Amino acid sequence: MRKPSQRLQHLSAAIFSQMAQRKRAVAQTRTVYDLSIGSPDQAPDQELLDVLVQAAREPGAFGYALSEGTAAFRAEVARWYEFRFGVELDADTEVHSLMGSQDGLAHFALAWTDPGDLVLVPDPGYPIYAGGVQLAGAVPYPMPLTADNGFLPDLQAIPDSVAARARFMILNYPNNPVSAVATLSFFEEVVAFAKRHDIIVVHDLAYSEMAFDGYKPPSFLQAPGAKEVGIEFNSFSKSFNMAGCRIAYVVGNAEIIKPLAVVKSNVDYGVFLPVQQMAIAALRKDRLTGGENSVAALYQERRDALLAALAEAGWKIDPPKATMFVWAPVPEGWTSQQFAFRLLEETGVVVIPGDAFGAQGEGYVRIALVQPPELLVEAAREIARSGILQRNQKQE
Repeated sequence: MRKPSQRLQHLSAAIFSQMAQRKRAVAQTRTVYDLSIGSPDQAPDQELLDVLVQAAREPGAFGYALSEGTAAFRAEVARWYEFRFGVELDADTEVHSLMGSQDGLAHFALAWTDPGDLVLVPDPGYPIYAGGVQLAGAVPYPMPLTADNGFLPDLQAIPDSVAARARFMILNYPNNPVSAVATLSFFEEVVAFAKRHDIIVVHDLAYSEMAFDGYKPPSFLQAPGAKEVGIEFNSFSKSFNMAGCRIAYVVGNAEIIKPLAVVKSNVDYGVFLPVQQMAIAALRKDRLTGGENSVAALYQERRDALLAALAEAGWKIDPPKATMFVWAPVPEGWTSQQFAFRLLEETGVVVIPGDAFGAQGEGYVRIALVQPPELLVEAAREIARSGILQRNQKQE
């Protein structure tokens, strides 16, 4: 039997598969609270569903769509970016549709790297960041995200020799998995760094509308000069509960987007036309209602319910300002995997070990707020009843 590509050896799906297998085994004997994968558990608003259904009945709805997206879709993205961030975009050259930002990020590495090139990636980081780079034959260079630096990369710690070889840098704020946020002043530092070293900046803004306590995450493109050096990905998956629809977009520097467009035009077509109509309706509704997106309130309620219940159990965690995740330090004496495995076995609560996202994730677990508040509280009470927070692996 021939062996598959060596590229697959570098991908990090093993721990996710392992957690899924363990979850199935535990589910045979007890209730499972699955807080592992960041897949929204809500449906899109009914009026968006109505648009999707009506659009699917239109003549020509099931034909091929252009990979860049319809003119109407690109124009609405540009209008929304000006409304939300004050960023002006040319809908014809600075907006391109995607079948999800994960798809776009993987294709971007194919468009902008050759084998052996370096790419600066966050550690911990969403797996496609390093995975897409490795699939393209390039080499990810980890930028540590640590608590003592607010989970921001220390740009000054990147050696000049590395920066000189790096083709692009991936950033993600609000961040998955660590739920950290970045200021506009940090993005200004990034622009200066990118210009100094001739590095493209790729910013993933998938959680722009999932922020709490009145906080509004900025766009990287708001930083002066950002469009000269970078692009930004955004998605409908989290903001509008459209994860399964597979629609997103990339905006920013037209010359940086062009090679990505070439890759996409060779490997796929565009997003299903009715889904584009649904996305247009989502952005238009958000503009016309003043940006009062209901997902933020939903996940803020969940965050507050879970963290209050965990605090009662003795697990005090700093509340995140954004995203659908809680980045929780494991109790002393456990590794991330030991704690996640034992937590599942003893309580039925499924979380992802932090080291699944990179070496710097050791010592943490990621908890996804993908259950109603009452179930999150139940999960916290199961954790309290187990006593696991007062034990460590050495005491077992």
